[in-house]
Amino acid sequence: MLAISTRISTRRWRCEAAVDHRIIGMTIAHNATAGVAPGVAALDIHGLTKGFTASDGERFRAVDGIDLTVRPGEVVAFLGPNGAGKSTTIDMILGLTQPDDGAVQVFGLPPAEAVRSGRVAAVLQTGGLLPDLTVQGTVELIASLFPGADAEDAIRRAGLDELRQRKVSKCSGGQQQSLRFALALLPKPDLLILDEPTAGMDVDARRRFWADVRADAQKGTTVLFATHYLEEADHFADRVVMVARGRVVADGTTADVRARTSGRSVSAVLSRADADAALRALPGTRVSEIRGDRTVFITDQRANSGAATSDDLLRFLLTQTGARELEAASLGLEDVFVQLTADREAAR
Repeated sequence: MLAISTRISTRRWRCEAAVDHRIIGMTIAHNATAGVAPGVAALDIHGLTKGFTASDGERFRAVDGIDLTVRPGEVVAFLGPNGAGKSTTIDMILGLTQPDDGAVQVFGLPPAEAVRSGRVAAVLQTGGLLPDLTVQGTVELIASLFPGADAEDAIRRAGLDELRQRKVSKCSGGQQQSLRFALALLPKPDLLILDEPTAGMDVDARRRFWADVRADAQKGTTVLFATHYLEEADHFADRVVMVARGRVVADGTTADVRARTSGRSVSAVLSRADADAALRALPGTRVSEIRGDRTVFITDQRANSGAATSDDLLRFLLTQTGARELEAASLGLEDVFVQLTADREAAR
């Protein structure tokens, strides 16, 4: 009876994943252990293009000629605003969607073959979970597909010890993400794809998650992750790739990406009237954020841009307004992200 039930549940899990067009990176019954051949990129994308038809019948490109190469062992943050093409690109990397043009290779293999061989696992935002199973039952079921998979280790690393007997349907969104992470660990993949992996997780779960991901990366696992928590990219990525309107707008270390924009941030406690006066007087200055009485400005430092610099702004605030508690700093990754993606939008 148990064997029959397991086979039925396994088929159901596969069907649910297929219907959702989402996988957790595990749809096969064996795990490859071939390792990574010298000189072969973990991920090689050239000219990747994918279009869709909108509800009004207009055709648009969600992904518009993306080129990207990821070396084995890299931890890469894949960033972009909503609708930038991140999830569509991830779907093509996993073989869930076929490109209109261009090519994807994962360790020299077509995506579907790399997934079937167990070399790729993914933590996605939806799909692939059976609501009537317990957490432990889910992990043990999927572990049965992979000889040598350690269900207990996956449960422990994902911080699910206290949730073993809880039904998936009773788990919070963050707990379900932790469960997806446990499942992704089972095949011991060479490439781990993470799409908003910490969405819904509390602070402790997020810290534990990234500690585990970093530990795997130090052992040679390649990681590509998309996130809206830009501090995660800043703290955990070796490299940042920013996309907007389906194209790469920046690619490099966080220091490299920051260097793409020469602006600085200036913050001060001041009245709204004084802030408006600064914006009128200093071309190229904009407000990035307002936190209570504190306003954060962004200035453009590019040579010959005709825009005011941070020194100009500081001088104006000190001599022409009642501003106090002034602070100046290099742009944070979030400010760079906003500027680069906004530039791409404006260029269209």
